[in-house]
Amino acid sequence: MCKTDMEENERTEAAQEQPAGTVQPAQDAQQESKPEKGKKKEEKKKTVGQEILSWILTFAVAIALALAIRTFIFEPVRVDGHSMDYTLADNEYMIVTKYDYLLGEPNRFDVIICHYPDRGRTNFVKRLVGLPGDTVSMLDGTLYVNGEPVDEPYITNHANYNMQAYTLGEDEYFVLGDNRSSSNDSHLIGPITREQIKGHVRCVAFPFKNARTIK
Repeated sequence: MCKTDMEENERTEAAQEQPAGTVQPAQDAQQESKPEKGKKKEEKKKTVGQEILSWILTFAVAIALALAIRTFIFEPVRVDGHSMDYTLADNEYMIVTKYDYLLGEPNRFDVIICHYPDRGRTNFVKRLVGLPGDTVSMLDGTLYVNGEPVDEPYITNHANYNMQAYTLGEDEYFVLGDNRSSSNDSHLIGPITREQIKGHVRCVAFPFKNARTIK
C-alpha cells in the first residue's frame, strides 16, 4: 500500500471515531439540563412564598410601629364641641404628645387630653388648672389658685358660676374648659386622677389655615 492509501485509511478511521467522542457529551448535557429546570421551578416557588411572607412582616411591623407611635409619642385628635372656645375650635385637629407625660409630670395650665370617671376611653380636652395640694376656687368669673387670682388672657367666656375653695388631694387634678360658661369639667364632675391624664396638646394641625401652637 502506498503512502497515500495509508493516509486515507487513517483519516477514515479518525472520522469514524470522532462522532462517538462528540455525541456522548451532548447527550449528557441534555440529561443534566432536565433537573436544572426542575430546580429553577422549585426555587421560583420558594421565592413567591418568601415574597408573601416579606409583605406580611412589613405590614405587621408598620402596624406595630403606628400603635407604638400613637401610644408613646404623639396622636392626632379631633376637637368635638365648644368647651375650649376660643383656644380650640370644634372640628379642629390637634397634635397631642404622649412622651412628656410618660417621662415627666403635667404642669399647671397645660392643655391636656384626659379621661373622666365612668366615661371609659372617651377623650376630653381641658385646661389643667389645679395640681395635687392646690386650693382652687372661682369667684365672679375669676379663677383663684392657692388664694391668688389667675390672669387668663385665653378666656373670652368667663365662668357664670361661683365655686367654693376646694383643696386637691394627693392624686387629684382639677380641669376646666376655656369656655367657662359652657363646659362639663371638674366644677361639675370633680377632680380627675393622674392616670386619667393622657396627653399634652401641642398645636393645631388642621385646617392648615388655622395651624398654630397651643399655650
